[in-house]
Amino acid sequence: MEVFNKFYSSVSNTVSQLSGVLPGNPVTREFEATQYVASAGPGLLWKIYKGYKKSTKQEASIFVFEKKQLDRWQKGDRDIMLETLKRGITQLTKLRHPQILTVQHSIEESRESLAFATEPVFASLANILGNTENMPQPTPTHLVNYKLYELEIKYGLMQIAEGLAFLHNDVKLLHRNICPESIIVNQQGAWKIFGFDFCIANQSSSGSAPFWPFTEYCQAMHPLTQPILDYLAPEYILSASHSPASDIYSLGMVIYAVHSTGHATLGNIGTDYMKFKRFVNEIRSLPASRLACVAEGLRDYVKLMLNVTPELRPDPHQFVKIPYFEDVGVKTLNYLDSLFQWDNLQKSQFYKGLPQIIQKMPQRICIYRILPCLTKEFINPPMVPFVLPNVLLIAENCSKEEYVKYILPVLKPVMLIQDPIQILLIFMQKMELLLKLTPGEEVKTDILPMLYRALESDAQQIQELCLSVLPTFASLIDYPAMKNALLPRIKKLCMNTNYISVRVNCLLCLGKLLEHLDKWLVLDEIIPFLPQIPSREPAVLMGILGIYKLALGHKKLGITKEVLATKVLPFLIPLCVENGLTLNQFNALVTLVKQMVSKVETEHRAKLEQLNSIQNESKVMEHALSTTSDTLVPAPQPQTDIDKMFTGLGIDTFSFNNTKPEKPEPIVPNMADVPGSMTIEEKQRYGYFRTSVF
Repeated sequence: MEVFNKFYSSVSNTVSQLSGVLPGNPVTREFEATQYVASAGPGLLWKIYKGYKKSTKQEASIFVFEKKQLDRWQKGDRDIMLETLKRGITQLTKLRHPQILTVQHSIEESRESLAFATEPVFASLANILGNTENMPQPTPTHLVNYKLYELEIKYGLMQIAEGLAFLHNDVKLLHRNICPESIIVNQQGAWKIFGFDFCIANQSSSGSAPFWPFTEYCQAMHPLTQPILDYLAPEYILSASHSPASDIYSLGMVIYAVHSTGHATLGNIGTDYMKFKRFVNEIRSLPASRLACVAEGLRDYVKLMLNVTPELRPDPHQFVKIPYFEDVGVKTLNYLDSLFQWDNLQKSQFYKGLPQIIQKMPQRICIYRILPCLTKEFINPPMVPFVLPNVLLIAENCSKEEYVKYILPVLKPVMLIQDPIQILLIFMQKMELLLKLTPGEEVKTDILPMLYRALESDAQQIQELCLSVLPTFASLIDYPAMKNALLPRIKKLCMNTNYISVRVNCLLCLGKLLEHLDKWLVLDEIIPFLPQIPSREPAVLMGILGIYKLALGHKKLGITKEVLATKVLPFLIPLCVENGLTLNQFNALVTLVKQMVSKVETEHRAKLEQLNSIQNESKVMEHALSTTSDTLVPAPQPQTDIDKMFTGLGIDTFSFNNTKPEKPEPIVPNMADVPGSMTIEEKQRYGYFRTSVF
């Protein structure tokens, strides 16, 4: 209940915060903001909300700038800041590149706010490095103790460099404020360039050398209306100029901040312009020890990027080709990001070698960076058999929550694919993993139907794998599904298959399912089915024998003596003379037959003894009530050997010697029987009777 209250409170706070900012903003017509997660931009003034597009339910992030944040600013600075922010987002909206943040809805303004929508965002790099200004409090759980892996840093820096190459060479644009606040990490972990608030476009005509007008840093203006001094290139002071190399210097400073203790900047300048000027002089002779925190393979190149001479700094293309990026992880991520350029053959070769790489990757990278690239291939059925093993390999290291959130939704459509058949085979091979991670309800709705399709497949290996895994989750199958869907399919497969191994596996599967069935389902569906199996191979007979033995000895099931005597034994006894049996198989069969005969004998004898006891008690009762004082007891007749043979078989009552002679009835009444007192009419009738007779 406490967890629910916290969640409710969090949602309520988010709704409350947004209700005062967004109602008048047109962005709310198309997008719904659900959770305040991060901040970005100059001074981290942009609040970032997790949300979705109303029409498609597609995930998105909504950036919101609340104008009240500038209430204490001077009017001139306030107006400049608003125009700077709007200009930066307008420029961002025009750009389309994998390393530039993607805008889904352009900037909209209301009386209280500016807002726009982008691809789903995790946080700004500044947030990840520990700057939580203008962030929700307490810090969102996804950022608590968040640490970047070396691979994430490597590939992130490579992505930013590629983005700068695009800006400098294709767009002819200077960013002028590359810093952690203007780098966004999206939901998949990709680093994207943001914050074009201070960018400068090329002003020269086509065919001429690029020219970017220079604007000096003004101490009188608010610091947030200008580039951050800690990342500003020294030529701003030394030569009052800037160039693409200025952005490379800024990237070098970002690299230092990412690696340094506490993620401090190299100059620790803040907003002190005079300190910036002093630092520019210091950096001319920067000792190597100042860069000791930077990764060894990158350190010398960072020193070159921070050189006060712009011409000596590497350009973006040179930077991405340094040995530091010759890393199998970087190459893998880079290949995944460019998969759309390759044909199926090239992709298949890559996917075959991917498992060895996945096993060495941090799980966070596997889930957020690799998995989304792999699942895009699920729309291409011929490639699914190459991709699916990698997805299931990632699932092996997932928690149940991660699996349900990130993997199960993309697997469900794949479970419906029947061609190529290898897809079903892969699922069968990993069924234990699927059953361990998949909630019970999804097992019934998604995995069980897939197993039904596997039973109906023509592939022997798939059928056998399916039969082997079915009993492991039989407890999740309800009674109607077991009776009407599963058992009929297994029985049909057992009857119609041409493979002895499949038939044997059907019988083994049925044997393992017995404990999940009730007595009458076994007696009605399983026991009558076994004699119908059109095969007498020893392996099949032993499978049948196993089912009989399990059913006979199971305390919940059992086989009635009537079924044993009329259906089972008439089927089993002829099998005892099958010539294909080994001695052990014959002994097992005969032993079971003896057990069944013994069961029939024991139970039926007990019943007959009970009936006989009742009959004897009835005879004693009749004898006690009868008056047989004048009855003569006949002398016993001598018995022959044949008579002795039939003695005690219950047929004595039908023997001639046992029949008592009946006393003949008198034709004329005896005078002794005539009562002494008679009426006149009775005497007349009596006299007439004697006269007529004699």
